[in-house]
Amino acid sequence: MNWNSLLFVIFPYIALSVCVIGSVYRSIYRPFTISSLSSQLLERRKLYWGSISLHYGILIILLGHLLALLLPRGLMLWNAVPVRLYLLELTGLALGIWALAGLVILIYRRFTTRRLWPVTTRMDWLVLILLLVSVITGVWTATAYRFGSYWFTAVFTPYLWSLITLQPRPEFVAPLPWVIQLHVFNFFLLLLIFPFSRLVHIVTYPLGYLLRPWQIVVAMRGRVTPQAQ
Repeated sequence: MNWNSLLFVIFPYIALSVCVIGSVYRSIYRPFTISSLSSQLLERRKLYWGSISLHYGILIILLGHLLALLLPRGLMLWNAVPVRLYLLELTGLALGIWALAGLVILIYRRFTTRRLWPVTTRMDWLVLILLLVSVITGVWTATAYRFGSYWFTAVFTPYLWSLITLQPRPEFVAPLPWVIQLHVFNFFLLLLIFPFSRLVHIVTYPLGYLLRPWQIVVAMRGRVTPQAQ
């Protein structure tokens, strides 16, 4: 066994297993701990600008990665026209920089707003650091190793599908530059800590509202409470 197999075969399966089992366990046995624990009441302005930039930037980037995984041929057809390839690359880079700006604002907010210190845990800092590594390495890859939307379908799509089909092929990742390997490893590290952090609220949905009994509301209008004599 070599480091390549350990980092990009064994560790991804461990991270994915912990992510799925831990998220399911927490949603069933500790449902009231699943929350983003919003600190909006403690500080609002920097939270607004940082949260909007980070959430929308990362969300659109993740959707692009998912599109490359599910529809690689469609993405290759899109990139066959140089103008569309340049447009997609510039859009991805702009979204990465936008997400990075939002993340920097949120980290600065945690450092400078003293009222947030008592409600900030070590896990919160770990998540922020890992997100920072992920965004920086993503922007680095987009600028130093251009046309990632083109070679992603030839490198990472087969690698990810090999993990999904239980036929791992780490040789797709082995020859890549270290910054890209760090970007991939950091993603699985985020999956590993996912169920133990606030991020777990992303995958919750209100199925309980469909299964619980109807709520009975009793109107009190018109009733007079007798006063003590």
